Amino acid sequence: MNGCEILAPAGGIDSVYAAVRCGANAVYLGSKAFNARRNAANFSYEELKTAVDYCHSHGVKVYLTLNTLVNDSELKTASEEIERACSLPADALLLQDLGLVKIIKEIAPGMPLHASTQMSVQSAQGVKLLEEAGFSRVVLARELSLDEIKEIRRQTKAELEVFVHGALCMCVSGQCLLSAALGGRSGNRGLCAQPCRLPFGVNGAQGHALSLKDMSVVENLAQLKEAGVVSFKIEGRMKRPEYVAAAVTACVKSLEGNYSAELARDLQSVFSRSGFTDGYLKGQRGPQMFGTRRREDVQSAAPVLKKLENLYDKETPLIPVDFALTCVENEPLSLGAGARGKNVFIKSEVVPQTAVNRAVTADELKERVAKCGGTQFYAENVDVELGANLSVSASAVNALRRDALQALGSAFSDIEPVKCEKYAPSPNRHKVQGRQIKIRLFRDEQLPANLNGIREVILPLDAGEKAYEKCRDAGVDISVEIPRAFFGNDEKFRSLLLKAKQNGAAKAVAGTLDGLKLAFDEKMPAGAGFGMNVFNTQALEFLESYGVKDALVSPELTLKQISALGGVIERGLVAYGFLPLMLTRNCPVRTAADCSRCKGRSHLTDRMGIDFPVICSHGCSELLNSRPVYLADRLNEIHNVDYILLYFTNETREECEKIIDAYKNGKPPEGGFTRGLYYRGVE
Repeated sequence: MNGCEILAPAGGIDSVYAAVRCGANAVYLGSKAFNARRNAANFSYEELKTAVDYCHSHGVKVYLTLNTLVNDSELKTASEEIERACSLPADALLLQDLGLVKIIKEIAPGMPLHASTQMSVQSAQGVKLLEEAGFSRVVLARELSLDEIKEIRRQTKAELEVFVHGALCMCVSGQCLLSAALGGRSGNRGLCAQPCRLPFGVNGAQGHALSLKDMSVVENLAQLKEAGVVSFKIEGRMKRPEYVAAAVTACVKSLEGNYSAELARDLQSVFSRSGFTDGYLKGQRGPQMFGTRRREDVQSAAPVLKKLENLYDKETPLIPVDFALTCVENEPLSLGAGARGKNVFIKSEVVPQTAVNRAVTADELKERVAKCGGTQFYAENVDVELGANLSVSASAVNALRRDALQALGSAFSDIEPVKCEKYAPSPNRHKVQGRQIKIRLFRDEQLPANLNGIREVILPLDAGEKAYEKCRDAGVDISVEIPRAFFGNDEKFRSLLLKAKQNGAAKAVAGTLDGLKLAFDEKMPAGAGFGMNVFNTQALEFLESYGVKDALVSPELTLKQISALGGVIERGLVAYGFLPLMLTRNCPVRTAADCSRCKGRSHLTDRMGIDFPVICSHGCSELLNSRPVYLADRLNEIHNVDYILLYFTNETREECEKIIDAYKNGKPPEGGFTRGLYYRGVE
């Protein structure tokens, strides 16, 4: 695309008006279902049509969000949403679910695809894989620094979009299970209850160790533009139109070089959490990035709301128009108008008459044509061809101008629908030959002495040679896990992967697209691991089409949903483990203790006194659930999976060995446990 784009959120039609009239180049919005802000007002199909027509008539693009996970029973409805998006037409679809990617490529290959930040893309590797899959744009993870963004731009071709203002999740987008685990409301399905904003203290103390300030890097747009970013995205589909107006206006002024302290104050007044942070972009992570919504933050909004409402209460002249008026003897008055490559020509029924008293002048006609008030247009150039000694009424010229501008707006909206076929679900059923046990280790020291009955051991990427030797001696398959936290670790992980390959690792298990692409590049067989959010049959088939050997299905699926999954590729589920509820680049423990005091043995305590362990590796942290998933005594209720995975995190070797024995023998649980979401599912 040419130039840069200010991309605004719209949770309702008033926010659309605010975004467009304040100068946004594009808006993103969702229908009533399958979007990551299902609690926003959102749009019915008729409302979507109104919004799209309005935006297009103003030269503004519309990106429709289908950026949630969709289960098999919802795929038909989701495909109907795709058909409607094509008929509008939306200018692109914003996606998270790999299954929807596969469907759209089959039924609507002409629809542009944008990868949601829910895809957790943190490196050039992830962008490259999405380029190969047909994506024209990728929304990068919020946690990236400016230098990391520059490096991604250097290696890739797809358009890059980054968030520049709005709420900042503690967890890497697409990797959060906290809301789902605590209350069944899935952030991956657009219903996050934001439990991270509640009190979570470090090691039993009080605090808000999961609540970050809102981000704002609006004053850095010139740097981001120079870094190769083409779209500046504002978060906030659940926020009021005044917020949208303030943020869009600030971005416009920033790109013009006119960002001011007053604009910054307006932004903070309309919504903030203890102010703003630019820590991720500047690579300055730490306690200073944390904040909560205070009483003074709420109270500061009232004085600026009316001022901000005035920014969008009427149409703003944003589109320059070139006019050519013809006023000659014996010919109907006519007007041509052109803007942004669109041209219209309007002929009046009025024929200029010979002047009786005073002839009209060219300057008078130019002034009349240039009066575009109350529309999205303004006159940039007005050419007049005027015959001698003629008269024409002001009302005739005004009517001609109005008709021309209306036709020009319609020309912007006159976009051909995207061709879309009907979705036909895959008919194949999965056939299981026999269920195996795999184990995943967080540390070498967890490797059990006895590996009898274990099909595969997934070692950490930096595992030592002795761990490989023990696995080889036991005759088990050896895989290595590429961490989900890819930030700035590209070459480090590549080097470790090559070493693992030399040590005998036969497969790389990846929890993100970044890791999958790295495995493909190094010609290693790949498995889709924890974090890939495999939620439906089509997602399994997408991975299979890329040569992925096996896939771990989402822990947000029920056993019943898992049993109904089709496709050929081997699949498994986490049958045991303290599930990672968050992957964070900013360590929550550092709000109260540094690494020398923590030593990897800290936890967060919620307002109910429940402890959640925190573990760290490769510069990132994981918040684990307070209790492990336990299904050893329910194995006969697990169907249609080729393997169960025992996902070890902070257990000792002895504890690992005890759990393995329990799963070999179907023993009941000891101590606290959870069945996860396998029986209750998520909204």
